Amino acid sequence: MKKIIVLFLCIPLLSFQFDKGVTDFVGKWTGEDNGQVGSIVFDEEGYASIEVGGEILGGKNFELNGKKGSMTYEINTKAKPIEVDFVIKIQESGEVKKMFGIAEFKDKNNMIFALGFTGVRPTEFNDNNAINLKRESK
Repeated sequence: MKKIIVLFLCIPLLSFQFDKGVTDFVGKWTGEDNGQVGSIVFDEEGYASIEVGGEILGGKNFELNGKKGSMTYEINTKAKPIEVDFVIKIQESGEVKKMFGIAEFKDKNNMIFALGFTGVRPTEFNDNNAINLKRESK
């Protein structure tokens, strides 16, 4: 009888889902900064692209200054805020450059994002570096 009582007490605990936080980046994220709309796409294969003013940087294959390259992303969800790195690889030379960013989810379809363009990862979100992004598609 005790085993049956313990079993009935355990069933609700086993079905309880623990919220580990939102960390699903895959999709197209759009935001507005200084009147200009831009977007970031994180694809399932690990490639990323950034579009601002109709110009696209990144993805599986892109060209920049006559050189072909690709851009992938790396995410560290253990860091607070979440660290997001864009890794740009030039095909011909094998040269690799990184852009360092941070992100924090407000909910599963909204996040605040900051990107350091000087080779340094931002440490906080502020009016000069942060943009609110909304997931447009998955």
